[in-house]
Amino acid sequence: MYLRARLLVSVSAIGLAALSQASAQTNGQIVLDTIVVETDGATDGASGGTGTGPVDGYVARDTTTGSKTDTPLIEVPQSVSVLGREELDDRGVQKVDEALRYTPGVFTQPYGSDTDTDWFYIRGFNATQTGVYLDSLNLYSYAFGGFIIDPFQLERIEVMRGPASVLYGGSNAGGLVNSISKRANGERIRYIEGGINDDPNGYGAFDIGDRLTADGVWSYRLLGKLQGGETDTDYADNFRGFIAPNLTWSPDADTRLNLYATYQYDDQRHVNGFLPYVGSVVDAPFGRIDRDLFYSEPDLDKFENRQVTVGYEFDTEVADGITLTSNTRYGRAEREEYGPYFYGYYDPATGFGGLEDPVGPDYLLNRINFSHDTTVDTFTTDNRATFEFATGAIGHALMTGIDYKYFGIDQVQASGGADPLNPTNPNYTNDLPALYAPYLDETIDLNQVGVYIQDQAKFGDGFILTLNGRYDEVWIDRDDRSTFDADYDSREGSFSGRAGLGYEFANGLVPYVSVSRFFNPQIGTDANGEGVVPEEGEQYEIGVKYEPSFLDGVFTASLFDLTRRNTLQSIAPAYIPQTIGEINSRGVELEAKVNLDESWRITGAFTAYDLTIEKDANPDIVGNRPYLVPEVLASAWLDYTVQHGTLKGLGLGGGIRYIGDSYADNENTLKVPDATVFDAALRYDRDDWGVSLNVNNVFDKKYVAGCQTSASCGYGEGRDVLLKAHMTW
Repeated sequence: MYLRARLLVSVSAIGLAALSQASAQTNGQIVLDTIVVETDGATDGASGGTGTGPVDGYVARDTTTGSKTDTPLIEVPQSVSVLGREELDDRGVQKVDEALRYTPGVFTQPYGSDTDTDWFYIRGFNATQTGVYLDSLNLYSYAFGGFIIDPFQLERIEVMRGPASVLYGGSNAGGLVNSISKRANGERIRYIEGGINDDPNGYGAFDIGDRLTADGVWSYRLLGKLQGGETDTDYADNFRGFIAPNLTWSPDADTRLNLYATYQYDDQRHVNGFLPYVGSVVDAPFGRIDRDLFYSEPDLDKFENRQVTVGYEFDTEVADGITLTSNTRYGRAEREEYGPYFYGYYDPATGFGGLEDPVGPDYLLNRINFSHDTTVDTFTTDNRATFEFATGAIGHALMTGIDYKYFGIDQVQASGGADPLNPTNPNYTNDLPALYAPYLDETIDLNQVGVYIQDQAKFGDGFILTLNGRYDEVWIDRDDRSTFDADYDSREGSFSGRAGLGYEFANGLVPYVSVSRFFNPQIGTDANGEGVVPEEGEQYEIGVKYEPSFLDGVFTASLFDLTRRNTLQSIAPAYIPQTIGEINSRGVELEAKVNLDESWRITGAFTAYDLTIEKDANPDIVGNRPYLVPEVLASAWLDYTVQHGTLKGLGLGGGIRYIGDSYADNENTLKVPDATVFDAALRYDRDDWGVSLNVNNVFDKKYVAGCQTSASCGYGEGRDVLLKAHMTW
């Protein structure tokens, strides 16, 4: 069922500060006081305000992710991290999940580097599909239907930790990643960049922008990239190309309309497989499986992705203190994949595969062939109004809005047999038997409408009260085209809420406390053929944020207790989904981001969890720790740039990342050891050009990033050397 709704354009708040001028008249002349305006990477109205514009160094002051309004970071009653363009460039970031390696509360790349998916777990929960946002609009994905964001398109990446359904509708319990695109802002931009790594894999990219009219009312920006070459996996070459134009109309400081589109094409072979625990985490009789082992067939393996987005962003202040905002995007992705993957070991004597332990003398790896053909259509619109006013001694920023989300997927999946592969002497035949008849052939439509309200109130010379409420209706309709004919449709309604209270001291210290209730729709049916209920739960968070007046930095410390209920599980022997799982995540997160002076940049993060399975279909694992996710993460990055003298423009950076131990099974019998990895950077920048060298995993540490069962482990990324250069004119 498709829901067609005509939505009223609404409201969002971008506060305009009133500047007062004192004047004095002397000898017939009027002398005006000098006004000095200081900004923290702020931009004019054409680029969307300080909460979406460029970040000054490593320290962001404002965000829109935690409130949908342009809000100081320290006033949001939840933990929010912001990574700006300078930080991304200093670390040579080439993927969104790679960017988050130094962010607290986020465990990225659990299976190593994966060129077709950005993987991240936030506060212990998988946000890869339901926690991905682009320009504050959800990029929902299901099964193999999703989108890939190239970080060259981005101005900043923001992470909101903890529930967010009260703002965005259903979302991952642990939080979300919101990528903010580069937009035309009336400035002249002439930038090209090229790079090559040691695989080798190279790219060229450009970012061009300018005014279209002399008065700057119309401006444009055009981004593009071509990339291709080999990867650190044998035979797995890849290609990517994208083009992303956008156009901004800004007739005055109070109004902005941006029209944008993107097209991206990916053609590649798969780079990482699911390795068995024995042979990756611990030695097999033959040792360890090579990190560069290709698990498919070179001439047959395929991953193709075509994706397009088109949309607009509009905001205008219609009266003093009243702002309307409307954001809308349509997206389409067409994906095809083909090729075998590993599933345990194979025993030639019995013909059985999927074994945990290798069988001599050849220790063959079992393989299963797989194929899918998936098309996704999405449409999302968010319309809101923000009113700034006062009731007595209380100042309010009141926001109310309505949003609508459509996600449609048309998918066919099939599997088949494949010859086992020798891990030490692989023999590729480029010959695979025909696939079996599709086991999945369906279309699924998800429609969701939500209405929401938020009040950010300030009173008592420092108190900050944030109240949110939201109601959503979700319709899910499945058309099963297989012989099972398991059609279903469901309709669920749910409330979300958040209350937060903070107090801002004169020295920039803001202690806060918040409580949130969330929900997240799930696709699937229960034993009666009815749609499963959404995930739901609550979070309690207490913390402190500090923005000192004597130092350009932001410090955050938070304690949280988060419970996720109704997790979907397939129950043997019939493997019928049931929403009976419950997991609790509680812990502490620390973050520091500092521009120490014009030369030094510092970022540091620490995370410690206590993850516990509270309810499960298997009572024997209740009280255990969930697999895959480490309970301790820590990182630090230090960057220095010479500002004067002969070596002016020379920059050095270094980082350390610690990934704590984890388990490969919920029984907690198979442990994955911890690992410490070092990164480094060297660069030289002049006025209009620069070169840089980034090395991730400097000492080529060989480690397993994580395991999801004993048959699904992935190596962490080995040493990666990237040389890049850029030029402006």
